[in-house]
Amino acid sequence: MNAIELLRELSQASGVSGYEAEAGAIARRAFEPLADEISSDALGNVIALKRGDRPPEAPRRSIMLAAHVDEIGLMVKGCEESFIRFATVGGLDLRTIVGQEVVVHGVRPLPGIVASRPPHVLSAEERRQAVPLDELFIDVGLSPESLAQAVRVGDVITMRREMIELAEGYVAGKAIDDRAGVVALAVCLENLSTLRHTWDVYAVATSQEEVGLRGATVSAYGVAPDMAIAVDVGFGAQQGVDEKETITMGGGPAIAKGPNIHPAVFDRLVQTAVSHEVTHQIEYATGATGTDAWAIQVAREGVPTGLLSVPLRYMHTSVETLCVRDMERTGRLMALLIAGLDEAFASQVGI
Repeated sequence: MNAIELLRELSQASGVSGYEAEAGAIARRAFEPLADEISSDALGNVIALKRGDRPPEAPRRSIMLAAHVDEIGLMVKGCEESFIRFATVGGLDLRTIVGQEVVVHGVRPLPGIVASRPPHVLSAEERRQAVPLDELFIDVGLSPESLAQAVRVGDVITMRREMIELAEGYVAGKAIDDRAGVVALAVCLENLSTLRHTWDVYAVATSQEEVGLRGATVSAYGVAPDMAIAVDVGFGAQQGVDEKETITMGGGPAIAKGPNIHPAVFDRLVQTAVSHEVTHQIEYATGATGTDAWAIQVAREGVPTGLLSVPLRYMHTSVETLCVRDMERTGRLMALLIAGLDEAFASQVGI
């Protein structure tokens, strides 16, 4: 598998929360040759099952791996003459979108630009502030009559951005949060093809994470795993951010510790990373993690859950940046963890 090319394809695909079909289809194609079964559910989660190789008398155990395939975006709320007014879907950073290229997914895909009044007509106070959402609009170049026929209220809008490769194994693009996690799941499945594991593995590209962890909620209920690992992105070290609040770019996956994380799962992840010399780091999460792990942990009667974070700069912009090695190490760490799961560990987590 070429992890960079898979990430590129996923990053450039459309998949705003609730409308993940295009990105989900790419995830499905990536998982399919690496799994025994693949399916989707009513919320658009893509679920790949790789069965474990266990003795007939052994109990069936399973682990769920989750990474969300949806992205933040925009939605048409109305047209004014030749211009589109819009709302946000998820936590898009409005400071970064003026002048950006977009695609309006109307009757046909329409390239457009996010625009506002030129700075020359603004007051000094207005120039010092981010442009408010109600003063932004999208221009696709159509006349009012043509625009009314091509665009409807509720049409989704995605950022138009090609993923680029930077120096020393870094890449930048849109929706790296959390398409990088989806690639990590594929890397894990690929690694497992060379390892023996007794537990069944469910790799789930979850939907609607950015608007409330909805895909993880229903897929965890449906899969009913014995344990789970969520993969998301974390705040990579960058200018202007307190180093105590970030994780190191190139430092490998961050293994989270806190009330959202089962202590035995945390310990096993660290032990696995140390014993197999997988570069990693530790992050603290004292409350809600805001990730799929938060929903999975309390599914049904409760699921012992872990969380791995891939370091990412410039989150929720169209130039999210990561080190590919961190993404690949995340997949490898999960595969090595799974290969070591047994009944003794099941007893440790109370299942």
